[in-house]
Amino acid sequence: MAAVKNLEKMASIDAQLRLLAPSKVSEDDKLVEYDALLLDRFLDILQDLHGEDLRETVQECYEFAAEYERKRDPRKLEELGSALTSLDPGDSIVVAKSFSHMLSLANLAEEVQIAYRRRIKLKKGGFADEANATTESDIEETFKRLLQLNKSPQEVFDALKNQTVDLVFTAHPTQSVRRSLLQKHGRIRNCLTQLYAKDITPDDKQELDEALQREIQAAFRTDEIRRTPPTPQDEMRAGMSYFHETIWKGVPKFLRRVDTALKNIGIDERVPYNAPLIQFSSWMGGDRDGNPRVTPEVTRDVCLLARMMAANLYFSQIEDLMFELSMWRCSSELQTRAEELHRSSRKDAKHYIEFWKQIPPNEPYRVILGDVRDKLYNTRERARHLLSSGMSEIPEDTTFTDVEQFLEPLELCYRSLCACGDRPIADGSLLDFLRQVSTFGLSLVRLDIRQESERHADVIDTITNYLGIGSYKEWSEEQKQEWLLSELSGKRPLFGPDLPKTEETADVLDTFNVIAELPSDNFGAYIISMATAPSDVLAVELLQRECHVQKPLRVVPLFEKLADLEAAPSAMARLFSIDWYRNRIDGKQEVMIGYSDSGKDAGRLSAAWQLYKAQEELIQVAKQYGVKLTMFHGRGGTVGRGGGPTHLAILSQPPDTIHGSLRVTVQGEVIEQSFGEEHLCFRTLQRFTAATLEHGMNPPVAPKPEWRALLDAMAVVATEKYRSIVFQEPRFVEYFRLATPELEYGRMNIGSRPSKRKPSGGIESLRAIPWIFAWTQTRFHLPVWLGFGAAFKYAIEKDVKNLHMLQEMYSQWPFFRVTIDLVEMVFAKGDPGIAALYDKLLVSEDLWSFGEQLRANYEETKNLLLQVLYICFLLTPKLLQAN
Repeated sequence: MAAVKNLEKMASIDAQLRLLAPSKVSEDDKLVEYDALLLDRFLDILQDLHGEDLRETVQECYEFAAEYERKRDPRKLEELGSALTSLDPGDSIVVAKSFSHMLSLANLAEEVQIAYRRRIKLKKGGFADEANATTESDIEETFKRLLQLNKSPQEVFDALKNQTVDLVFTAHPTQSVRRSLLQKHGRIRNCLTQLYAKDITPDDKQELDEALQREIQAAFRTDEIRRTPPTPQDEMRAGMSYFHETIWKGVPKFLRRVDTALKNIGIDERVPYNAPLIQFSSWMGGDRDGNPRVTPEVTRDVCLLARMMAANLYFSQIEDLMFELSMWRCSSELQTRAEELHRSSRKDAKHYIEFWKQIPPNEPYRVILGDVRDKLYNTRERARHLLSSGMSEIPEDTTFTDVEQFLEPLELCYRSLCACGDRPIADGSLLDFLRQVSTFGLSLVRLDIRQESERHADVIDTITNYLGIGSYKEWSEEQKQEWLLSELSGKRPLFGPDLPKTEETADVLDTFNVIAELPSDNFGAYIISMATAPSDVLAVELLQRECHVQKPLRVVPLFEKLADLEAAPSAMARLFSIDWYRNRIDGKQEVMIGYSDSGKDAGRLSAAWQLYKAQEELIQVAKQYGVKLTMFHGRGGTVGRGGGPTHLAILSQPPDTIHGSLRVTVQGEVIEQSFGEEHLCFRTLQRFTAATLEHGMNPPVAPKPEWRALLDAMAVVATEKYRSIVFQEPRFVEYFRLATPELEYGRMNIGSRPSKRKPSGGIESLRAIPWIFAWTQTRFHLPVWLGFGAAFKYAIEKDVKNLHMLQEMYSQWPFFRVTIDLVEMVFAKGDPGIAALYDKLLVSEDLWSFGEQLRANYEETKNLLLQVLYICFLLTPKLLQAN
């Protein structure tokens, strides 16, 4: 009970910081004790629902954990383990759920605290982000830094309006927290934010306090686990909900802030509404690589659903715009159009809430927008009919079928307002609407299609056997290219309805048929996973032609494994050397590089370095052939899958590899933290835009030849060490499956996609997501650090001067600094003591020595890392500063 009393009197983390550094805390920096408030509320609820004894059990476990964290005394961890294993099954579930809930509440408290501090800094006019400028950046701060580097305001503006950041939402890994809980967490955040507003009244505070208690209890009473797996359509709806909640209004708000920042550096122009500054794409319902649940029917449904959602979002705003544009003075061009529309409009539209009677001709803007509203209504309803029954009686010519058709009347209104001296009105809601149309189009997002290269080869093989010319899969690469190019240059159809099809063959061909059937603006890229050769790309080009895709999708090879990344430049050089293909791409190409599978294949150090080199070499190859190359970064959310702070990740890319054009995945498990709240959406858009601009106008330093040579040698050692344990050590697979919840992850309903590419495979077929998640659960993070220690040891033992070189690389080379900092951060989160407890409870005794060997490797790697960083403790200020 003494431990419980002590816990009840424990100050919050923020309060402890105030005691440690009182001189650093001003009145404006008041540190609200959000974490203590939420914990207190939750424990009261727990006692009401489950009694005082269970509350004391949770508090006792909390104190054991807190004391272990403070003192790193393994006996406290043993006591915690004993306390937990002594519980009966029913209490175990409640205690586990309690700690899961408490962790969520702690995260919410931290998020609100960061937002609070950010608002204080904004009011003071200081740097707006919680971290310093080396980790993330305000757009205005970026402009100022570029001006200090002797870039002119016009140069900044020209670079900005011509750059594009395309954020690609993926479903996998699916957000593991249910949407029901995410919504409750959002309401808890809102309650906390309002509770500490300066102008709150006593009555407001009481009502908010009650609402906070209600939402905490509702979240605790909600099942955290999905009992049925989500469908691809469910995943798409979940992902698209962020557009409705934050992104839709967040984009024009962000672009207005960019306009303000430009004005503050002397640029009076606004960012053009059709400048492709921010674009959105999606893999939800299009990524069929290893996911049999993503069928052609699913892809069709997802496209129609997105089209319906987009039309509905526009429709919900059009009447507000009609109210705003009530003026009568207009250009002759608009007046003529309005009169024509008025004459052709013969009946009232009683299904509208406002402006349902015929609009009089003396309100010309409303007449124009009324016609836009009619077409939006028909566009939405036609998509709804097609989605529900596969047919619609609404004629297609009464709908919007392409974005130019949608933009034209809006542009007419904008030009007319400007011509009549009403530019301030034009630059209001109408400009926001134009920017939304330019950003989201008629499809909300563009859907990428992803399929494995082998599936395309199977279809082509079926066709060549059908034609009686042999087995395509048995041909050499040269033979494949020769035949594919001869067919692409000809016009004859390759097959008819009598082509014998397996289920897999029909699935691939039907996918191309869906692409041909739907409007082309529904789609973005066709991505080929496990791409290795030019024939992989040419095969997709041929299948698009054979299935009558009128506007073929751009074809994007995805290079994932270490060997594929090494071979990627030569593969693309062979592809660019083909005249037919160069004519097809018109000087533009996109290449995707995979962070997750390369890391699982070779370890984080080797993968990161090869990804860096592959980009450099791919850009050089593209330049040789006069091709502008866009790199598509398939980054995960965690460090082991290529994740990390956005600003750092972009600024550490090789020089001259972005050039104002960037595509990057936003993984399902991080969409909430990037777009879950309005301020998060704003910050995410700002980070990507600012970092992309800065990378192009102030490229990072290129590595010295001696740095390259050292890292080349270290990468070889790191790969050998990593593979010797993960793929060659006979005890590893059994240990991995016993010590981690890998098998349990495969049974959880957190995604529509199977956890393995092949059900019978081992580590090789396991997807990177459960591979990383399993080690994260045990706080061991093996995929991130394994190989680093051997590489450091090799470098230092080979020549003691290499230690100084590593420190020089850290202080001067952004790529190396970011790589090392992320590993340091993972070590700070890791805990081999917890991993050892997993071993004791779950692993057979004959494997204990192997676990001890891995933990010794962990400690050795951590100590070598500290040596390279020239520090004694993780996450302490570095004496090595970036030049």
